[in-house]
Amino acid sequence: MRRIMRELAELRNNPPEGIRVVTNEDNMLDVTGIIEGPEGTPYAGGYFRVKFKFTEEFPAAPPKCWFATKIFHPNVSNAGEICVNTLKKDWKSSYGISHILVTVKCLLIYPNPDSALDEEAGKLLQENYESYCERAKLITSVHATPKVPPPEFSATTSSAPDTPVKPVPTVVPPTAEAVPMSSPHKFTSPTPPSQPLQQSASNTFSVSSSLSTLSTVGAKGKERLTSPSPLGTADSNVASIPAATAPKAVKRGAAAGVVGGEKRKKALKRL
Repeated sequence: MRRIMRELAELRNNPPEGIRVVTNEDNMLDVTGIIEGPEGTPYAGGYFRVKFKFTEEFPAAPPKCWFATKIFHPNVSNAGEICVNTLKKDWKSSYGISHILVTVKCLLIYPNPDSALDEEAGKLLQENYESYCERAKLITSVHATPKVPPPEFSATTSSAPDTPVKPVPTVVPPTAEAVPMSSPHKFTSPTPPSQPLQQSASNTFSVSSSLSTLSTVGAKGKERLTSPSPLGTADSNVASIPAATAPKAVKRGAAAGVVGGEKRKKALKRL
């Protein structure tokens, strides 16, 4: 009894694919297995119920099993009896409900016509497989295909309460202290000077010196000189030094010429 209860609990929590079990509330030993028709077989889309009857000899002897749902299969009689070695000579005490249901599901995929309980199905399987499939599909659609799948296949497979998941604290790596940015930086152009830029003394002196030199040479020596090209800002400071000494040299030359002329005039008068 304890073993059966333990197996039923395991089947409810972790059932094999396409297999479920239901029990009678009044009698826990009244067990019914539900097998979903395997894909790729004429039983696809159907749900077949297999009844169990346990004796006092279980688990030393196998339980009695039969199909409660009508099925067209070589190894299943019209009364639902199942011909499989697991329920006969190959039975072991370690087998249980889950092993029996899995074996029966495999029988739907690989029927054995050599040990047929339904002679018509076995003969049709060997002689005309297409006709066998059409007949099996017809019986499945009529007796084993409900409009809505059984609720056991839509319910959750585990009856254990959900374990609350503890939130995992997030670890934030240390970062440099952020500088608050109240508003984006605005780049402004530099404010213009309060007073306009004035011409430097060096530039003014060089220009006036050049003009005075030209006027002196034109008046006394009557020599034509080409006007110097305007100097740039960097060259004006260098050219301003010789320009300051130019008027003195011109005056000395003019004075020497006047003195020489007067001496000649005096010499001519004496003669």
